[in-house]
Amino acid sequence: MWQQFTERARRIVFFAQEEAGNLGESYVSTEHLLLGILRENDSRAVRILERAGVSLSRIRSEIERQVQQGDEKHGQDMQLTPRSKRVIELAYDEAKRLSNHYIGTEHLLLGLLREEEGLAGRVLTKLGVTLEKARIENQLIHDEFPRDDKSGSQEKSSRSSNPFKNAFDFLHSLNSKMKVDPVNEVQATRDILEIVNQKGYWRGRDLISLIDVTPEGFATVVNVAAMLKALHAEKSLKSRWDYPRTLGMIFEKPSLRTRVSFEAGMTHLGGHAIYLSPADIGLGTREPVADVARALSRWCDIVSARVFKHETVVELALHAAVPVINSLSDLEHPLQAFADLLTLREHKGALGNNLKLAYIGDGNNVLHSLLIACAKMGVNLSAACPEGYFPEETYLAEAKRIGEMTGAKIEVVTNPIEAVKNADAVYTDVWASMGQEEEAAERKLIFAAYQVTSELMAYAKPDAIAMHDLPAHKGEEIATDVFEVHQKVIFDQAENRMHTQKALILLMLGL
Repeated sequence: MWQQFTERARRIVFFAQEEAGNLGESYVSTEHLLLGILRENDSRAVRILERAGVSLSRIRSEIERQVQQGDEKHGQDMQLTPRSKRVIELAYDEAKRLSNHYIGTEHLLLGLLREEEGLAGRVLTKLGVTLEKARIENQLIHDEFPRDDKSGSQEKSSRSSNPFKNAFDFLHSLNSKMKVDPVNEVQATRDILEIVNQKGYWRGRDLISLIDVTPEGFATVVNVAAMLKALHAEKSLKSRWDYPRTLGMIFEKPSLRTRVSFEAGMTHLGGHAIYLSPADIGLGTREPVADVARALSRWCDIVSARVFKHETVVELALHAAVPVINSLSDLEHPLQAFADLLTLREHKGALGNNLKLAYIGDGNNVLHSLLIACAKMGVNLSAACPEGYFPEETYLAEAKRIGEMTGAKIEVVTNPIEAVKNADAVYTDVWASMGQEEEAAERKLIFAAYQVTSELMAYAKPDAIAMHDLPAHKGEEIATDVFEVHQKVIFDQAENRMHTQKALILLMLGL
């Protein structure tokens, strides 16, 4: 593995040994690796830390404050602790995730963050450097900052003209093999196999919250879904599973789109889906959530859950031995966001800061997911909600924080016209979600000024599209004439639920 280290990365290990010796230690631990990174002060790892707003001197002083000085100064032949060896393994994994054939300083930093129980990881977390933030910064500076190759030479780059203006553009270029000609069915299938086998980000993981999904993970799902959709149009996707896979679908809330799209998608993949109604399980009443998760893990390869409370799907994932997908909770609707951004890309081109999505209506779970998804993909989002019906501050603050790194402008206002001005797409959702039926009459009065009408659409760009996640209450959140004019886009969204879910399942289960 060491031969794959860049010259700078090797120097960091050498510096780490020196730092350990200076502190009187006989081994190299995670804090010594971090101190070694600080000494390679023109590396990409240091640039990531600086862009994250962390003082290098503060990192050093924080480590020295927590480490007791030893008595002896040892030589440079010290061994790595098991935790430091784990950091190296994680750095190698980070390099593979980015399709890099070398281990650089940036990968070592990401490895330290992933080994969060080490002193280095704890110090970085305390100072506000998260794994997600470091990954995004690394992606954003990919072409802006020269990297060291194996020989230690640096590639030329122009800092004044960075073609990767946001995380998605960078990831899209990384995943250029995902662009396929729908006519070339055989090559498209091979491309999917290659991506699923090599892109290990989703393998065995859960989808509970989009906050936990990296921009690369999001973009990979969208790109694989686009290819699966092309193959579906040609009826040419062939199952590659050696043994049929089973999806267990838990429903506390009924849904036409979620049930049919999952069942049809599993059929396309050569698997099987089992519908479990509220009466079949009785989550938390007839049987504890933990026991349901454990039982389903013995029968099913993957589980989806459409639930009332977000805590339920969190608990399912905690106790399940197989991947768990949040197919809707009171806080998020991540599957819808994947389908929405695939639809936006189909109708408006590459996702990025040139696109503006306007959302009109309730600050609900759909908006929570759109906030995070748009921020991570570099799409500007302006939402108009009545006072008292804004999205939860946690989601808004997180979206704005991510937007600062990807260039996405995120805002929530009360004036629908302000939100819609110059928008490429105008999105709305029902005013009263399932479980809010008693509030429906009151909400009709409060949201009356938030209907997407042709008059409101006139403030958007002339070629703007209207979007809706369905079911639609025509004459309430969206005027009937607007719905009918844009019904193709709206039903593209519905279809894309199937393709993005198929992509997720393939990526999670592998081939």
